[in-house]
Order: sequence, then C-alpha cells, then structure tokens
Amino acid sequence: MSEFKLPSLGADMDRGRLLEWRVKPGDVVKKGDVVAVVDTTKAAIDVEIWSSGTVQDLLLQPGDDVPVGTPMLRLADDGEPATVATQPPRMSAPPQTLMSAPAPRVAPPAHAAPPPAAARRRISPAARKRAEELGVDLNKLTGTGPDAAVTIEDVLRAGAASTAVAPPIAAVGAAPISERASAMRQTIAAAMARSKREIPHYYLATEVPLERATDWLARANAERPVTARILMAALFIKATALAAHKYPEMNGFCRDGTFEARSDVNVGVAISLRQGGLVAPALMNTDSKPLDDIMRGLTDLVKRTRAFSLRASELSEPTLTLTNLGEQGVELVQGVIYPPQVALVGFGKPTRRAWVEGNTLRLIPVVSLSLAADHRVSDGHRGALFLAHIRELLQQPDTL
Repeated sequence: MSEFKLPSLGADMDRGRLLEWRVKPGDVVKKGDVVAVVDTTKAAIDVEIWSSGTVQDLLLQPGDDVPVGTPMLRLADDGEPATVATQPPRMSAPPQTLMSAPAPRVAPPAHAAPPPAAARRRISPAARKRAEELGVDLNKLTGTGPDAAVTIEDVLRAGAASTAVAPPIAAVGAAPISERASAMRQTIAAAMARSKREIPHYYLATEVPLERATDWLARANAERPVTARILMAALFIKATALAAHKYPEMNGFCRDGTFEARSDVNVGVAISLRQGGLVAPALMNTDSKPLDDIMRGLTDLVKRTRAFSLRASELSEPTLTLTNLGEQGVELVQGVIYPPQVALVGFGKPTRRAWVEGNTLRLIPVVSLSLAADHRVSDGHRGALFLAHIRELLQQPDTL
C-alpha cells in the first residue's frame, strides 16, 4: 500500500486546491494517468500519478486547499490485494469552494436523462466555476481552446453578452482575473527572489547571424499550408536542446548544493499570459523530436497554457528554460534562472544589422543570444562553448 501525495509543480508552488477527481476507489491506474485536477496560482493542472496499482480510497475532497506533500489517495500496488471501501468517498464541500463539476462516480437512476453535452466536452475547471458564478449555459458555448475546449475567456464573453446592461468584458471578469494575476505575481516574485538569493548567476551573450536559418525556413515553408509552417522559434528550441545534450551541466537541477544532471532534455518555454504573468511549461524530450513535432507541440502548449489547462509533468519537468521575446522590441534578454534549474537561454528580437563576413559587408538578420547560468555548476568557459554550439547549429538548419 502506498500514498500518492500532492506533488510540487515547480519551485514556486507550495499549495494547491483540489478541483475534481478523475478516478474513484477500485479504478486501476498506470503511471502517467491523470487522477485529479488541482488549481495553482498559475493554472488548473492535470495531475498524473507516478506508479501503477488500484485506487484504494480518496483522502481529499474537491475544494480542499492543502500544502504540497499532503496525501491525496491510497494506492494498492500491482500484485497487492485491494480492499476498496464500500462507501463512496466523502466528496461534498462548502458551496463557496466546491467546483460545479459533474460527479461521474455516482451512477444516475435508471430513469435519469443522459448527461448533458457539456459534461462530455473539454471544459477547463476554471471555466466551469466562472460559468456557474455568471449563470452561463456551457451547452451553448463554442470553445476556442485546443480541441474546441471551453476556456474562461469564452465564459466571460458569454457572460458579458447575456447581461441586460452589459458591462465591458474586462469588468465582468475583473475580480477573479485580478485575484489570480495578483497571486501569480506574488508567486513569481517569491521564486525569482529565491533565485537571486540562492543562485550565483553569471551572464554571457553573443550575436547569431540568421541569414541561413531564414533562407532555409523560407524554402521549407514554401509549399506548406499556413497552419503547418515552422517558425524560427522552433529552430531556437531545437538548437538549444541539442546544445544542452552536449553540455549536460546546463541541463538539470541543483538541489541542496548538489547538481543532478538529466539525460533527457525538456525545454521549458516561457509563455506570457494575456492577463499578465508568465508560465514556463516543458516541451518533453525536445532534443530527440523533429522540427515539425516541436512546432506542433509549441502551438498546443501555448493554447493550453492560456486556457489554464496543463499537465503536472509539463510544469515539474523542465530541465532548462528558454525565453524568446520575438518581436517584442527588446534585443537582449538577461534572464533569471528558474530554480532548481541551472540555466536560462534568451533570444532577443531579430534585427537587420551590418555584418562582416570575410571581406564583405552585408545587411542580414541577426539575433542576440544570451545565457544566465549557475556558477555552482558551470563556469564562463563552458557557458561560452554552450552558446557557441547553439550559434553553430543555427548556421546548419538542415541538420536540425
């Protein structure tokens, strides 16, 4: 018999609120199955279990707000006899905290109507809660999230449209969005303050010519539909992942002064949220994926992040982080490492600059590439080699 505890989904998480269970006592689960949805200051997270077995009993109820490490359920391990309680788990909660999610564990009476369509659709827990507060009928909404999922923004628009004297959408959702944004800002501040307090940062930067990469992308995308085109960001991510594989001291975690190198490279991608704040979920095993898969994964990750729908592993498993400001107008990024990671790679705004190659002066696209690294784990020499390798890889885009 083992207990599955609320996992830490990053250095900036110390609590979580259970929104809904995805399992019931007696269910057989395997490693990686989603067993619950937990709300953090950054998103509603699908929590995956770490081992296989049979669910013995549930130890929390929706609405419970508990610290990281609190037991969530008991699991009879594979091969171990399970003695599942005959009584259903206690699932009620005070009205002010209970999410209005359907309870699939209780079988409906024989004469009951089939469950509404909304129960079978993808709807983020945050959207369900806001729909209940605004009196919005989820059956009538068309989702704009991934796989037509209904997001909180869809609910807010519907709530504003259905109000007799319709205030602006921002006003309708101002309180909950403001509260979440404020909590997220405090969470980010705590994590970054810890980073600057505990991690001896060093910074390096270089310039990378993008002429070859730009020309290669133009040729690669020429015959692709718009929805299948590869963006420069995918090349940045893949080159960073391959360089991290070659320089493992940039890829892993430093805990209690001890560095744990990782063989897998999971690049965390910094994604800004519309209402403010930042989340950096991981693209898993980035170094071994082709560019098309990275592009699809990045598009999906951005959509789900902004719909507050992520998986626990995507937040707990980034082995280094990449921030790409794209066209935001800033040419150089000097980032702060996200603990317990040991490196953060930044790409600024690509600009056209005078560039000398041999005896020729030309105007070409160039991007500033930067590194913030942990001096407990690596030094400037290794950091410089790491950046040089990223630069070299971007000169050979066909090999990516």
